[in-house]
Amino acid sequence: MKTIISLLIATLITTPALAANQEVQSFSKAKKILEKQVYNNHRTTLYCGATFDAKKNVTPPSGFTTTKYVKRAKKIEWEHVVPAENFGRTFSEWRDGDKQCISSQGKAFKGRKCAEKVNTEYRYMQADMFNLYPAIGAVNALRSNYNFTMLPSATSDFGSCAMKIDNRKAEPPVSARGRIARTYLYMDGAYKRYTMSKTQRQLMTAWDKMYPVDTWECARAKKITSLQQSENNVLKSRCKSVSIW
Repeated sequence: MKTIISLLIATLITTPALAANQEVQSFSKAKKILEKQVYNNHRTTLYCGATFDAKKNVTPPSGFTTTKYVKRAKKIEWEHVVPAENFGRTFSEWRDGDKQCISSQGKAFKGRKCAEKVNTEYRYMQADMFNLYPAIGAVNALRSNYNFTMLPSATSDFGSCAMKIDNRKAEPPVSARGRIARTYLYMDGAYKRYTMSKTQRQLMTAWDKMYPVDTWECARAKKITSLQQSENNVLKSRCKSVSIW
């Protein structure tokens, strides 16, 4: 019996954490965990560096402006850096619906709500905390599901916050590019359903090299690893390379 127990313990110790989220499948729960246990001592948004309080009220940086979604600019929202639609459309429930996706009025529906209702794998991907970051609501709304690229001719849509959006594309501020790149690389490696285009991979690989990890990015990764019980091998390797893991 002792031998069996010892083998079980050894297995638990040596078995690596999964490379994809298999712990949290509720998007709402994921957001609450991030608010209370990850960003509780680092309440700063990804794109604009705005601060926010425990009630999600935003204090925008000096010079921040927006003419759209003004009410949403007062609160933070949790942004899927890799948009949910980018992986969601690989699910048949998103594209075509499902027999279980019938509203209370008897109407069939599809898209994100149907995938979330029916497919457990989709819920895990949607709730993966490595892909969720706080953003000013208006910025989240205007970024929408647009891919990231470089927009040299565009000007900022948000005053002092250098987030550019033009022609259904977005260019993030320099301060966010490394974190965005490593999030894309993580999602591409962790989930077979999601694959970056060649152009997107080239950009993210370049940003990953140009904008290395910092102490907060590594601390965030450690917290999420513990809470989600899954590894972000991209971040772990980058953090180890600079001795902050």
